[in-house]
Amino acid sequence: MTDFNDLPAHVWPRNAVRQEDGVVTIAGVPLPEIAEEYGTPVFVVDEDDFRSRCQDMARAFGGPENVHYASKAFLTRTIARWVDEEGLSLDVASLNELKIAQAADFPAGRITAHGNNKGADFLRACVQAGVGHVVLDSEQELVLLDCIAAAEQRVQQVMIRVKPGIEAHTHEAIATSHEDQKFGFSLASGSAFRAAEAAVRAPNLELVGLHCHVGSQVFDATGFTMAADRVLALYSRIHRELGVQLPELDLGGGYGIAYTEDEEALDVDEVAHDLLTAVAKTAAELGIDAPTVLVEPGRAIAGPGTVTVYEVGTVKDVTVDEGVTRRYLSVDGGMSDNIRPALYDSRYDARVVSRFTEAPGIPSRLVGSHCESGDILVRDAQFPSDIETGDLMAMAATGAYAYAMSSRYNAFGRPPVIAVRAGKTKLMLRRETVEDILALEA
Repeated sequence: MTDFNDLPAHVWPRNAVRQEDGVVTIAGVPLPEIAEEYGTPVFVVDEDDFRSRCQDMARAFGGPENVHYASKAFLTRTIARWVDEEGLSLDVASLNELKIAQAADFPAGRITAHGNNKGADFLRACVQAGVGHVVLDSEQELVLLDCIAAAEQRVQQVMIRVKPGIEAHTHEAIATSHEDQKFGFSLASGSAFRAAEAAVRAPNLELVGLHCHVGSQVFDATGFTMAADRVLALYSRIHRELGVQLPELDLGGGYGIAYTEDEEALDVDEVAHDLLTAVAKTAAELGIDAPTVLVEPGRAIAGPGTVTVYEVGTVKDVTVDEGVTRRYLSVDGGMSDNIRPALYDSRYDARVVSRFTEAPGIPSRLVGSHCESGDILVRDAQFPSDIETGDLMAMAATGAYAYAMSSRYNAFGRPPVIAVRAGKTKLMLRRETVEDILALEA
């Protein structure tokens, strides 16, 4: 029988504890107290969890400078400052992400700019700010960036994004290295080499490396080493035919994390060891210097240390089939604060966090409050039969791609984000109000 009071340590924040009275605390702060002060739904971020995962990545990959936090997972000025204080670099994938990093005084030289449709404004801002790398995604972008850098009288360091043709075992919408998708230059067709050749010849660009990303939420680590082997063959060709030895290899991120009790996160230390060993071995076989390996974790840093706290509202029993009933537990958030279950069929671990429960489990579904039948947070679960209106439930591992992909559907304001550390709370983002929504109207 499932113990609904357990908090799976590999899924929940590192500082999450269920106390003797049944209340769950994170970093010593009771979740019901946060709910009372800030309302629900509310994101609660364990700051030390986030920082410790930055440190884990830095240790595994030979130093914080080799780890680029993928800000698309979740970015605020506070997050950018934490990343900076831990010595990591930062990826941005839009002009506004770059501006948020600049607002946090993040060192531009440690920023890499991504995106498949970087316009002139974004590229110009990158050059003017002095970002460390721009990852080129198309021939059009390469020509445009060279012109912008010339106008600014700068030489911009760049990488070429390569599609290595690896079929990542993940959801199709977040697999990014196969041929028929929007990102990068094809290795198989030769367009990646032609882009590298054009970058080498461009007077205002300096090609310093190649980039690839096999996908997101990947659990099969062999794809990373396969991608490295294929891309290193291109390094060898660039060295032979263009006389250029590229010093860096960016292998992206995508390391899978545990969202449910039956999942296990990808072992970062093991992946790092295997990747670095494989790169050194392949480079030696090809007769080239081994490039410095850079990685771009986002979810693996931001995801596990955050929970979303909801209050249960309507409790409804629905007859699914003859003799079969499912309980629908409605909470005061939903797909506006976490679109991933509706978008990717993502699964989550959710628990009552305001008290103990000894009740047996019954077939249940955790749903949001939106006018959409697909507004489901946990589709099929055995939740305690005594959950009632007013109980607080929290969903674990919501730090990545939840707030970052949130919306105002049904005019729901985005929830607040609260950082917790050493028994204290800090408001990171306030709750969005109807006044904020109306302020946009002309």
